[in-house]
Amino acid sequence: MLVCEAEDNNLSRMKNIKLLLVDDESGQREMLAGYLAKQGFAPKQASSGEEAIQIYASFFSPIAVVDMKMPGMSGIELIARLREMNPFIQIIVLTAFGSVETAVAAMKQGAFHYQIKPVELEELLINLKMAAEQHRLVLEHKLLNDTLSERFGSGEIAGESDAIQKALELINLAAPGDTTVLITGASGTGKELAARAIHSLSPRKENRFVAVNCAAIPENLLESELFGYERGAFTGAEKRKLGRFEMADGGTVFLDEIGDMPLTMQAKLLRVIEERKIERLGSEETVTLDVRLIAATNKSLEQMIKEGKFRDDLYYRLNVITINMPSLMERPGDILILADKFLKDFCRKLGKNITGIDAAAAASLVSYNWPGNVRELQNVIERAVVLARDEIIGSRELPGLKRTNEGDAEAAEKLADVERNHIKKILERLDWNIGKSADLLGIHRNTLRMKIKEYNLSEPS
Repeated sequence: MLVCEAEDNNLSRMKNIKLLLVDDESGQREMLAGYLAKQGFAPKQASSGEEAIQIYASFFSPIAVVDMKMPGMSGIELIARLREMNPFIQIIVLTAFGSVETAVAAMKQGAFHYQIKPVELEELLINLKMAAEQHRLVLEHKLLNDTLSERFGSGEIAGESDAIQKALELINLAAPGDTTVLITGASGTGKELAARAIHSLSPRKENRFVAVNCAAIPENLLESELFGYERGAFTGAEKRKLGRFEMADGGTVFLDEIGDMPLTMQAKLLRVIEERKIERLGSEETVTLDVRLIAATNKSLEQMIKEGKFRDDLYYRLNVITINMPSLMERPGDILILADKFLKDFCRKLGKNITGIDAAAAASLVSYNWPGNVRELQNVIERAVVLARDEIIGSRELPGLKRTNEGDAEAAEKLADVERNHIKKILERLDWNIGKSADLLGIHRNTLRMKIKEYNLSEPS
């Protein structure tokens, strides 16, 4: 079979994408494998459908290139078997001229694309690029439906306090590498948001972020959820299921509430971290993975180690870089900044026109102790936007915030300090441009001039 020569033609090269290449003719197969390896793929060769099935048990690639006409197992049967093993696999079939009907049958069986022989290498490279992107999109959609949440609105970490700025600095420092990160903090402080920020700033950002709440999955299901299982591994296992680690290959796994992970699973997780390999339930084959691990907890793992509830060797593996997400009471100066952010987010989402929060309501926000942290503040502002009758959020829209009379004066004082400092910072950032500063603050420029006078602010000479 003839393979036509092709130039790179400045096409974007794929990097380390696993690829199963199945063809009974060694010359064709080795030529394609050599070309694709130069383009950045990691091809694994099989000379028959039977050999391909055996290889695929441990070489779990997102893409396969399959010759339709081979001795023994047919290309159509191989496609069905591969898709049974991995329903997300994208398959490109190679077929001889005049056998388009066979290629159409393969497409109906679930193949991504077909290509007529002799193979044009540039065309194949384009098709493989599209197949890789299709695999990413399909799996991303599945993961979004299964694991992602909208707990933190638009997904931005907001705040100007020293505590949150320290956390942001560590996030930025940790993001570029592959080091394991442990994120600590009380519930609702934004630990998952920090993990997503690390992923989005890392070289892995184009690949998947898979979140797993260890506390929400029963102990007897956690292993199969993390590592997957083979067909027949246990009663009810009718087909192979990918675990969260395999779904995240090339990306990031986030294990939330890792302090709730059983000791037996801690030992297995330690092995995965050390060896970068997993075994599916019901299989003796090992699968090598390229995954970054980020973990989070609202518990003291050091105390749990003393109590024999957490492995110290796992703790040291996780605790390479620790980022603490501060509680809202550790960053009171950020309360109104976050409230304003959530207000804008929910007005946009709900189609409402609310311009701000009045002084009494703002004082209530600042003086409240926020046991649920940022998540609770977000929920309070969402409810207030839904209930608001006017263009300003008032105390009647915040019925659940209880504060003592003794704290009112202190809250008002805190509010004034926060507002003064925030206005001063915005003015300095925009070189005292009144129009731009007013727009950024969401107030009229005349109101801004009154605030400048009230707080005795002056432009530096």
